[in-house]
Amino acid sequence: GSHLRALKQHGSSRFASTSVVKQSSGGLFGWLLGGKPTQFPTLDVPLPGITIPPPLPDFVEPAKSPAATVGLYIDCGSMYETPGSSGASHLLERMSFKSTTNRSHLRLVREVESIGGNVSAIATREQMCYTYDAFRAYVPDMVEVLIDSVRNPTFLDWEVKEQLEEIKAEIAEFSANPQGLLLEALHSAGYTGALANPLIAPEPAIHKLDSSILKEFIAENYTAPRMVLAASGVEHDVLVSIAEPLLSDLPAVKRPEEPKSVYVGGDYRCQADCQNTHVALAFEVPGGWYEEKTAITVTVLQKLMGGGDWFCTGGVGKGLYSRLSLRILS
Repeated sequence: GSHLRALKQHGSSRFASTSVVKQSSGGLFGWLLGGKPTQFPTLDVPLPGITIPPPLPDFVEPAKSPAATVGLYIDCGSMYETPGSSGASHLLERMSFKSTTNRSHLRLVREVESIGGNVSAIATREQMCYTYDAFRAYVPDMVEVLIDSVRNPTFLDWEVKEQLEEIKAEIAEFSANPQGLLLEALHSAGYTGALANPLIAPEPAIHKLDSSILKEFIAENYTAPRMVLAASGVEHDVLVSIAEPLLSDLPAVKRPEEPKSVYVGGDYRCQADCQNTHVALAFEVPGGWYEEKTAITVTVLQKLMGGGDWFCTGGVGKGLYSRLSLRILS
């Protein structure tokens, strides 16, 4: 409010963003976060009177909920794609839980619906994630369907072509939604190497992708050392007894070396037919999620700045309490 009043006092004069920043002694982030730096301690200073809770034990008692979640996570994503398999991760996400060598897509859908279950798949740059949620009593069925879908897809030509058409439509929607492309732009500008590979299938790749490329990609990357089966609401011994016969024959091949990526930083701009401007600012976190302490620190910082899960009811900005959210979104 004080900034708006100051601007109004200058009549119709307009200031560039740099001029506005200079009016605040706190710099750009001080202006965004709503105050001078002397009003609050900086985020690298421990708050007085705050006791850090003890770490969680190695074993956490399973929840008493009647529901269970089973997930199969594979150390494989777009960073493992080659020029010949570009876009494979995106297509595999859309081909998840389709026809397998043991059941048709229709049968699979009916089996999931009959127990009130929910299946999903997500492709990222570093992982492929397949999950199944349902009542705990159906865990054996859940594990079998999940593993069958991941290990035995048939990639019928008509199903592949159908999903390629869906990807084309998805890309067309992204063209009208620049905000959805921000994460892609950040990686393409920030990295060279594997992490610069696009997660969204490039248009030229759509014309080359087929079932044979998907089968080869799975054969190379869906191997035992790169898989994790995890579950919530299921006893560990029970999960092992169900999954072992379904996974024990996976080849124990040597884990390949992770493709190299180099953070170089940079700038990416794209003109779009849109009234709004979408801006993202990103920084490298050395070690990423492999460094547990760093990952926790970044997660706390995300929450402090208003990221993560949030809600907005009763009007724009209601229910958002970070200074960043109140200063900008309101």
